[in-house]
Amino acid sequence: MMYWIVFAFFTTAETLTDIVLSWFPFYFELKIAFVIWLLSPYTKGSSVLYRKFVHPTLSNKEKEIDEYITQACDKSYETMMRVGKRGLNLAANAAVTAAAKGQGVLSEKLRSFSMQDLTLIRDEDTVHMRSRDPPLHPWESSGNHRL
Repeated sequence: MMYWIVFAFFTTAETLTDIVLSWFPFYFELKIAFVIWLLSPYTKGSSVLYRKFVHPTLSNKEKEIDEYITQACDKSYETMMRVGKRGLNLAANAAVTAAAKGQGVLSEKLRSFSMQDLTLIRDEDTVHMRSRDPPLHPWESSGNHRL
């Protein structure tokens, strides 16, 4: 764990030093040597840096860090509640608007069918009411019905 914390600080510092010191001779070779020193189990470079610099700094600032984390949690909770309320309001407004606009269309589609409306339906529209079975007698197919 110590290695990863030190390596995270190194990566952060590396971003700035690459811009400023990349022209320096053997800069990249020195970076590689430093990372090897950090990783090596013989030198334990990351442990040395962690115990000398990182741990004392974190210990001194522990209360401030805890307060900052608490404030960040509170602010994030408030922000999520505010965003959630806005989202629910937008969704509710969209649903009400869609229902209001759709009500007119829906009422036209679902108007009550009176007898007059049923007589206006053409014969082709009522195909689904007809039987699909072939006629039993030849006179039924021609439309001439004998009794």
